Amino acid sequence: MEKNMLCTKSHEFLEDNGNKTYTVGLTDYAVEQLGDIVYLELPDVGSTFTKGETFATVESVKAASEIYMPISGKIVEINESAVDSPEVLNEDCFEKGWLVKIEATGDASEQSDLLEYSKYKEDLE
Repeated sequence: MEKNMLCTKSHEFLEDNGNKTYTVGLTDYAVEQLGDIVYLELPDVGSTFTKGETFATVESVKAASEIYMPISGKIVEINESAVDSPEVLNEDCFEKGWLVKIEATGDASEQSDLLEYSKYKEDLE
């Protein structure tokens, strides 16, 4: 999965699902830094956000963090099971612990500053 994934410097991932829809979540690095996640708040389906806007909040035993939208989009699905059991992010942030699915509303240039997963991982080292 990481091959189709782009990441932000603020540790969100964006995966292209085709049809102008994308899956958004927190990277493994972000989850690792947060520690045990105990609470997750996601927006309602139909909400729209611009790139860089806060769209969710996550709380761990260490800290609370805001999660930023990697590109402009409209929420088309939220991960209810992650809201009900936020610890799923610690277990599998990519497959089971994704946060929202969005329909892109901006243009492709919004992705120009996002990093491929391998480059993102390199930059962390």
